[in-house]
Amino acid sequence: MDLDLLANQIKQWGATLGFDQIGVSDIDLTQAESHLQQWLNEGLHGDLDYMHKHGTRRSRPQELVPGTLRIISARMHYFPQHATDAWETLDDHSRAYIARYALGRDYHKTLRKRLGKLAQQIELAIGPMGYRVFVDSAPVLERALAEKAGLGWIGKHTNLIDKDQGSWFFLGEIYVDIALPLDTPARNHCGTCQRCIDICPTQAIIAPYHLDARRCIAYLTIENKGAIPIEFRKAIGNRIFGCDDCQLICPWNRHATPSREADFAPRHGLDHAHLIALFLWTETEFLERTGGSPIRRTGYDGWLRNIAVALGNAPSHPEVITALKTKLTACSPLVAEHIVWALDCHTNQQQAV
Repeated sequence: MDLDLLANQIKQWGATLGFDQIGVSDIDLTQAESHLQQWLNEGLHGDLDYMHKHGTRRSRPQELVPGTLRIISARMHYFPQHATDAWETLDDHSRAYIARYALGRDYHKTLRKRLGKLAQQIELAIGPMGYRVFVDSAPVLERALAEKAGLGWIGKHTNLIDKDQGSWFFLGEIYVDIALPLDTPARNHCGTCQRCIDICPTQAIIAPYHLDARRCIAYLTIENKGAIPIEFRKAIGNRIFGCDDCQLICPWNRHATPSREADFAPRHGLDHAHLIALFLWTETEFLERTGGSPIRRTGYDGWLRNIAVALGNAPSHPEVITALKTKLTACSPLVAEHIVWALDCHTNQQQAV
């Protein structure tokens, strides 16, 4: 078997399947493991218990999939081609800001299906092999692996960046038992820039390459299932699902290419939706309109909680107050707490006039 030829073919097949880059790395994540352990020891993962419950399987691929020799990493761009301008939405506090990755269909299925086809194509060429496909579905240090595979470098905001295409992309992996030739790891090009650190609304990037998840708006609005700490509610603004500020400000994203994938195009007008309209969705409407969407992850109560905070940060208007009071009559204690906070914000606004 000519492994150099096979590696080139894998990249060509990947491009045909819609991936923007394919790279191959070894399985040595010693440095990444040390960084992960330090992060966990400092408690910066918050309630992300899954980050430590798998032990070293996350940083030692052979423990997760015995026999693994190489990891094929793939990236696929997701920045929507025709979405409303992100800064415009963030500046309009009557509208809802949703992280760009969540405007379309859930990426997990799209990437997993394509990676599965890529693995099948390899088997057609060489015969049966040992492999497993992952897309955020197991303890995998995907950014560290992608960096080693040459797909980009881990920036100061801890996202992966490519100097030609920025950072708006999803990652997926195929663990294989074939000793494919390795790609050259990416070099870091952040230099002295720290725009991502300076712009973070909640100052979650506490040092270069060091993120405090407990302060991160993505964590607070998605992973966090309890109340959003009061000290972060004003800073959240109108961000109701995730946050993109650190990517929006990154100079390398000036070169980013919009996604060609129809699955990632905005659905239900979520790139320019008004807060009140989303807040008044019934649970049935929420479930119908978020089917096959990453937004489903937050649950209906989380959805209302997040929008209540955004409405508390919106300009005071009778329609906003009416909407908040309407939901207050029949909601969970978690949501009620955030609605009361929002109503207090509007009372304070009116008294200050």
